Amino acid sequence: MKQGVIDFITLGCSKNLVDAERVMRQLEAAGWKCVHDPAEPKGEVCVINTCGFIGDAKEESINMILQMAERKKKGKLRLLIVMGCLSERYRAELEAELPEVDYYFGKFDFLKLTEKLRAESLELREVGSCKSFERHLTTPKHYAYVKISEGCNRMCSYCAIPLITGRHTSRPMDEILQEVKWLVSQGVKELNVIAQDLSSYGLDIKPTPNPSLKGKETKKHLLPELIDRMAQIEGVEWIRLHYAYPTDFPEEVLDVMARHANVCKYLDIALQHCTDHMLGLMRRHITRAEQDALIKKIRERVPGICIRTTLLVGHPGETEEDFEALKSWIREMRFERMGCFAYSDEEGTYANQHYKDDVPQDVKEHRASELMAIQQEISAELMGQLVGKKERVIIDREDGDYWIGRTQYDSPEVDCEVLIEKLKVGELKVGEFYDVEIIKAEEFDLYGKIIH
Repeated sequence: MKQGVIDFITLGCSKNLVDAERVMRQLEAAGWKCVHDPAEPKGEVCVINTCGFIGDAKEESINMILQMAERKKKGKLRLLIVMGCLSERYRAELEAELPEVDYYFGKFDFLKLTEKLRAESLELREVGSCKSFERHLTTPKHYAYVKISEGCNRMCSYCAIPLITGRHTSRPMDEILQEVKWLVSQGVKELNVIAQDLSSYGLDIKPTPNPSLKGKETKKHLLPELIDRMAQIEGVEWIRLHYAYPTDFPEEVLDVMARHANVCKYLDIALQHCTDHMLGLMRRHITRAEQDALIKKIRERVPGICIRTTLLVGHPGETEEDFEALKSWIREMRFERMGCFAYSDEEGTYANQHYKDDVPQDVKEHRASELMAIQQEISAELMGQLVGKKERVIIDREDGDYWIGRTQYDSPEVDCEVLIEKLKVGELKVGEFYDVEIIKAEEFDLYGKIIH
């Protein structure tokens, strides 16, 4: 057990990671050393940042808590603290079932963790000049995530996020821009903008009074303005957008993307399904025709854009006809990047309360696998079209005989990578950009050579 050391273990999405980075920075300002996702936990305090989105994620979080509780029983850990989505949603149940945990924090009170440790007389200093948006970056220093809002108002039938995070709340634009400038000062070049619902950014912010409108100001999307201002900050090389919602999508952001070279031609927009029957059951508030028209418009206004989407199969009421239509639609749309999930029946959701979970688990999993097999074929064709072309690539790391990088069309950890053979290129710098010719393509990876 190392005194003065806190082990942080983060589970779940990049939005969770940002929360962990914020509280780690606060604790470091108070005199602690924080170690993120240690291969072998040794700190006297362990903080587990949990995920409570779907069944598998909840199980992973519980297993990690039990594992660390065992360390505490053996005297290898002084304090065990749990924060994040799981404890936000199930705090009372967790307190009753897992008394080994010393403190629980949710999604919105985790910054009180520092004060709680000070109350434990663990010799914390007074927090200095650390700003609320400053973070202990756990990503490679050249990229970071920027969370611009919390929560969601959409209330899709299957989704527990609104039950965990509450109503959509946008962060003030000036605060976000201050954070971006701070990140750039730390060496960050690539900003991955994240939210549960990018499309709603700004709709909850009170409009600036305009005397000529005599109090009739209307709420407006502020995402286009935010990205436009972010793109003008010196040192910002790439901006990438994650988790837009198709209904009421702020189309002006496409013009910003087309206008600024440092706004990547990349949009992560979860579409979930394609038939009107399923879109209705999922409470997506959009039709197949409207969804198809939006995809067409996105591709027309930003030629060459990479669209990443997520689909959901096995939702209550999904018929074989719905699934066959979905397969045909994927072949027609030819998404550049795609993920697929099998429906998980989550307590408290609309689907859980109003529908019967009537698709067998093995059918759900088979459908998900079938969709990904189709996507693998599509990806192989699209990736093959890049052979012989030049792309700007940022180097993330070295791995064995290769330098590993990404194009603007690829988000860290979830998308395709570019492999550059060390033997043929020599030394490259992690975090630097290089012009690369693509010489070979596989389903989800590219191989390239440096253009001198």
